[in-house]
Amino acid sequence: MLDKPRRLALLAEGLFTPLEAKTAVGVLRYRPQEVAAVVDSGHAGRDADACVGVGGKIPVVGSLEAAARLGADSLLIGVAPQGGGLPASWRATVEEAVGRGWDVISGLHEFLADDPVLTALARRSGATLHDVRRPPARRPVAARRAAGLEATVVLTVGSDCNVGKMTCALELVEGLRAAGCRAVFVATGQTGIMIADHGVAIDAVPADFVAGLIEEQVLEAARAAEVVVVEGQGALHHPGYSGVTLGLLHGCCPSAMVLCHQAGREQVRAPGKAAAADDPVIPPLDELVRVYESAAGWVHPARVLGIAVNTADLDENAARASLERTRHQTGLPTTDPVRFGVGPLVEAVEQARRRDRATLG
Repeated sequence: MLDKPRRLALLAEGLFTPLEAKTAVGVLRYRPQEVAAVVDSGHAGRDADACVGVGGKIPVVGSLEAAARLGADSLLIGVAPQGGGLPASWRATVEEAVGRGWDVISGLHEFLADDPVLTALARRSGATLHDVRRPPARRPVAARRAAGLEATVVLTVGSDCNVGKMTCALELVEGLRAAGCRAVFVATGQTGIMIADHGVAIDAVPADFVAGLIEEQVLEAARAAEVVVVEGQGALHHPGYSGVTLGLLHGCCPSAMVLCHQAGREQVRAPGKAAAADDPVIPPLDELVRVYESAAGWVHPARVLGIAVNTADLDENAARASLERTRHQTGLPTTDPVRFGVGPLVEAVEQARRRDRATLG
């Protein structure tokens, strides 16, 4: 995890649910061997799988002391709350971890290493404060350089925020590697960075440089890859996050996209407010395919080559029916990458790769 092996305590106090503890869930899914415990007093005594559907028998405990008895030696902030600040109720727990000499890994917009109390505690205890969302100091401007790559660049895009873009990207990379393809994952958010140990949290980057920084990341990844899979963020029609989506789309210049959606979600989830009847409606997926292809084409032509549907809230029969409806509606390969495997998307990417090579030919 970032710079050395660890035994993590994931802090998700009061929020250990699949929707609210997205960072903790991502780490549990993709790096469970490094997790000693989850800290949430409201779910103490249960295991991770019972609470969020991943993580197996990793225990949920009520305190850092209990996590330490299970071998924890570092604390990871497992939630990215609205606004990105450290919840006041969590501060004592973070201070306790630093006082123990534990490193703290945070994806918050509020940088722990800028907090004078925490930095003083860290100096005394020898702890390190890792702010993975801190953007690089350099400020490059994109210039469409990724458009000329020999590697095929694939971007996951969404019908909304929090529909599974990172998960789809990670599953796609693993599926491509299993098929013998040199594939690389480019992380663009705090959870992806924690899983991959590299990347840039683009939502913390000044707007003018989002595209330039992702362009740099893609160019670097393409040196060792046949396929570069970029983790998407937000959605083009989202009232809060459309800007970061467009910056990603034009910075990485994909030739292929995978559209991600949560089955049954009909309206955009606006953060910081309860769902309301006047929330923006998510357009039909076939319309979204055209919208994303049109927006990409302003800079570099790209095709949506498949649909990834998160069916976690459905039973198996309903999930398969949802996939079939989406496949019929869009005419594109459709799967739930976690539940039913990423095979159809892998084949679609391999076909796109062959097309790209023939074009370059």
